[in-house]
Amino acid sequence: MRLTILGGGGFRVPLVYAALAAGGSPVTEVVLHDVSEPRLAAIRAVLAQLSGPGAPAVRTTTRLDDALDGARFVFSAIRVDGAAGRTVDERVALAHGVLGQETTGAGGIAFGLRTVPVAMRVAERVADVAPQAWVINFTNPAGMITEAMQRVLGERVVGICDSPVGLAHRAVRAIQGMGVDAGDDLSVGYVGLNHLGWLRVLRVDGVDRLPDLLADDAALRSIEEVRLVGPDWARAIGALPNEYLYYYYCAREAVAAIRSAPRTRGEFLHEQQARFYDTAAATDPGDALLRWRQVRDERDATYMAESRRASGAGEREAADMAVGGYQQVALELMAALSGGAGRTLILNVRNGATVPGLPADAVVEVPCLVGPHGVTPLATDPLPGSMLGLLQQVKAVEQDTIEAAVTGSAALAVRAFAGHPLVDSVAVARDLVAAYRAELPGVAAVLGAGVRP
Repeated sequence: MRLTILGGGGFRVPLVYAALAAGGSPVTEVVLHDVSEPRLAAIRAVLAQLSGPGAPAVRTTTRLDDALDGARFVFSAIRVDGAAGRTVDERVALAHGVLGQETTGAGGIAFGLRTVPVAMRVAERVADVAPQAWVINFTNPAGMITEAMQRVLGERVVGICDSPVGLAHRAVRAIQGMGVDAGDDLSVGYVGLNHLGWLRVLRVDGVDRLPDLLADDAALRSIEEVRLVGPDWARAIGALPNEYLYYYYCAREAVAAIRSAPRTRGEFLHEQQARFYDTAAATDPGDALLRWRQVRDERDATYMAESRRASGAGEREAADMAVGGYQQVALELMAALSGGAGRTLILNVRNGATVPGLPADAVVEVPCLVGPHGVTPLATDPLPGSMLGLLQQVKAVEQDTIEAAVTGSAALAVRAFAGHPLVDSVAVARDLVAAYRAELPGVAAVLGAGVRP
């Protein structure tokens, strides 16, 4: 069985391959596609040291149709304009006094504007070259891009993210620390959009243990997402928030912390990964895996560092960084769809009637039953107005962004920026569109480089 990875020269590709090489996967061949041959060569050198008996064969290519031909699964993890584009996403937003973050707020909208057209062209090629393939999307903003690709491929596009997995793992670990035996009869009630959701139920043997967890201050503080917003706020909302909700609940503090940092997250990663790829190309490839692991450890340890400093959340714990991430979700999804045992996974899928109050065609992030039949989202409990209202507002922004990218409408782009709760100003929205159009060729190509919107 062939798995094609788009963005195959990306830094996190070895995580996927290592999980495949560990065994238990139906994948026998991995095809890496990237527009950069040097990046492909660097990652292939890392994978060569991860390979072993039974590990999938690896092939690289810079030709998209060649990569897609014969694929059973297509894992999309592309980054339009690379890490350099991310730094612009962040800096333009911060220069206008609003959050500069990869997927949330103004930066996420700019990222979506230039990524949607590319992702939809990829979907069109999948439809022509590998029409039976499942597309597993990790390209950010993951919910928005999954929804755009579904316009072409329908429900054969499924989005994945590691944030809900990590949150659920930490919640289970917390109740185990309280003496609860979280055995096989465990279910998690999670609902939201990508990077905007809540864990609202933690049921063990038919009993929801979340109220007990919320009442235990020490147990709550063992969860890094709660440390970002504080146990009192988790109790106030009656749920465990996704880590990205820090940017909504503590927006002023987040902006101040990021603006005061010497570098944005994007600038840090751009510099760090440039050193890795340059070194990998210039020195003995036999050291590639060691260098990759050193860079990964530094990357993981510094995740959301400025927010953790501002909130007093402290350093990341080793156990939190060891949680199996999106690669494990991808492998379990592929195994179930390929005829393995059915399982429940938190995925980004078409809403239908799963989350009342959101459009049927909206992509939401919810638990789903996955098996040879496909992917079926599970019903969710009605949301309180505070949560539903935020989801509705951000989903409207996502859908405006998709439509602006498809039609080239600068007016819709302004509406998307102005409608986001972390921008909240029509004047600033117009300034943002003008600035992104001036500084990002990908946005200029979508919206044109004409007069101010």
